[in-house]
Amino acid sequence: MTTAPALTLGEFLKLPETKPASEYIHGRIYQKPMPQGKHSRLQFKFCDVVNQVAETPQIALAFPELRCTFGGRSIVPNATVFRWKRIPFETDGEVPNAFEIYPDWTVEILSPDQKATKVISNILHCLKYGTQLGWLIDPEERLILAFIPGQEPLELTGSESLPIPNFLTLNLTVDQVFSWLKFNR
Repeated sequence: MTTAPALTLGEFLKLPETKPASEYIHGRIYQKPMPQGKHSRLQFKFCDVVNQVAETPQIALAFPELRCTFGGRSIVPNATVFRWKRIPFETDGEVPNAFEIYPDWTVEILSPDQKATKVISNILHCLKYGTQLGWLIDPEERLILAFIPGQEPLELTGSESLPIPNFLTLNLTVDQVFSWLKFNR
């Protein structure tokens, strides 16, 4: 969904947050689709897996649905990872509400009614400003597109290993990511 009136980024940031989140791209507001079960599970598990290896040693932190405002856009990727040294902690050590920087790793999970081009555009925007890696996870097709600066996207399926930013030690395959959707009952 889009709204027609063009706003400045500053005007957009003064608006109340919406559920689901809205993004500001090229002067327009786009509301993201409401996350569904598979989307939510993949998002939760991704952040959990990253934080299990990165939070205690203060390497990085993964965040679900964190608003990132930079380069004239205000976007809300499904998951972001920031290297610890880049997180703009407040003086008391707390995580701030506003992140006016690009993520080091951005992850989008395609919803059934979502346009891939808009999501890919946001990933490319992140890469343009310094993001090291972008993933587009497509639960319906069971594939992950990996975006690395200066390279063509990689289409990964099955037992193929996924690229991980160089600041993390994590081994994941496409099959492992999609196994997060299954529960033994």
